[in-house]
Amino acid sequence: MDHIEIETVAEVDAESPVFVEGLPGVGHVGKLAAEHLVEEFDGELVRRVYTTEFPPQVTVGDDGVAELTCAEFHYVEAGDAELLVLTGDHQAASNDGHYALTDAFLDVAESFGAERAFALGGVPTGELIEDDEYDVLGAVSDAETAEELGETGVEFREDEPAGGIVGVSGLILGLGGRRGFEAACLMGETSGYLVDPKSAQAVLEVLEDVLDFAVDFTELEDRAEEMEEVVGKIQEMQGGGGGMPSEDELRYIG
Repeated sequence: MDHIEIETVAEVDAESPVFVEGLPGVGHVGKLAAEHLVEEFDGELVRRVYTTEFPPQVTVGDDGVAELTCAEFHYVEAGDAELLVLTGDHQAASNDGHYALTDAFLDVAESFGAERAFALGGVPTGELIEDDEYDVLGAVSDAETAEELGETGVEFREDEPAGGIVGVSGLILGLGGRRGFEAACLMGETSGYLVDPKSAQAVLEVLEDVLDFAVDFTELEDRAEEMEEVVGKIQEMQGGGGGMPSEDELRYIG
C-alpha cells in the first residue's frame, strides 16, 4: 500500500463543517471526547485513512472479521452544528509521519469545505484533580479565536503546556493555521496517569458553548464513576501498602 491512503466510505451533503480531532494522547481526553460526539449524535463514517505510520496490526470485531488499523472521519450533525470528527487508536510513529498524516487529515477537512478546526486533548498536572475543577487550557492560530474562547472560560497560560503541543493536535494549529484554518486546541487538565472522562466532558462543554449545541453526558459520567472506583482502589492500596491494581482494574474505559 502507499504511505498514506484515503478511502471514501460515503458522501454527505456538508456545508463547511467544523473539523474536530480527537486522537489518543494524555488521559485519552481528546479520544474520549471525539468518540462521545460520534456515539451520541450517531455520526456517519465518511472516510478512512490508512498509513504505514500506524502499527502493523488489525483489529478483530465480535464477528471475527479483521480490519486494518486506520483513522476515521465521521460526519456529525450536532443540533445546527455540522462537525467532521476524526477518531482513531494511534498517532504516527515518526516525526515525518506526523507532518504527512496531519497534512492528509487537513486535505480531507478541506475537501468537505471545513474552515475551522478544533484539536481536543489533555494537559497533565501530575496529580489527581479534586473537587471536579477541571480547567480547560487553550492555544490558537489567531487572536480573534483566542478572544472567542476566552469568553467561554478557556484559559491561556504563559508557557503552558510546558514543552508545547506535540503530535497531530499541535500540527493542526501550525499547519492548519498556515493553510488559513481558524484553528484551536482545547486541552482539559488531567492527572496524566489514567483515562479521564471528566476532563473529556470539560473540553466538550467548551465546544458546546463555542459551536452552540448540546450533548448528553450520561455515558461519560458513568465512565467517570468507574474511574473513580479505580482511583479509590489505588489510594487504598497506597495507604495500606498493598500492590498495584490488576490489569483488569486498570483497563482502558473508552
